[in-house]
Amino acid sequence: MFIVNVEGAIYRGGEWLLIRRSEKEEHAGGALSLVGGKCEKEGTTSDILERTLLREIYEEVGIEVTIQQYVNSSSFITDAGQHVVDIVFLCRHKSGEPYAKSIDEVDEVLWMTTNEIMDHSHLPGFIKKNIELASLLLKERF
Repeated sequence: MFIVNVEGAIYRGGEWLLIRRSEKEEHAGGALSLVGGKCEKEGTTSDILERTLLREIYEEVGIEVTIQQYVNSSSFITDAGQHVVDIVFLCRHKSGEPYAKSIDEVDEVLWMTTNEIMDHSHLPGFIKKNIELASLLLKERF
């Protein structure tokens, strides 16, 4: 079985919100990433991806967003050998100032432009691809 993970490409005023994952995290501790998390078992339900994303963003960085649209999906295997399906959504910042609310999950929050992300030497290619796709969708919308 797969773990289902959702992430938000959160946009505000020309910049994207990234987090530095806590060093305590089992997978990719200390790495930069988008904000998000795993879907929990809920039985029969609707909008689980969207509700999970809104909850995870609020729990991790204390802000509210508006989910705009689907960006991309991919799969990967964690350092512990778990298979993950990852779904990314384009989000717009709605309210609140982000901070490392969940210190067990987040060490730092950063706002970066698309160019800063693309030029960053330590960001993995999949994050750059997700931001590139989200940027294209943003241009199509407005």
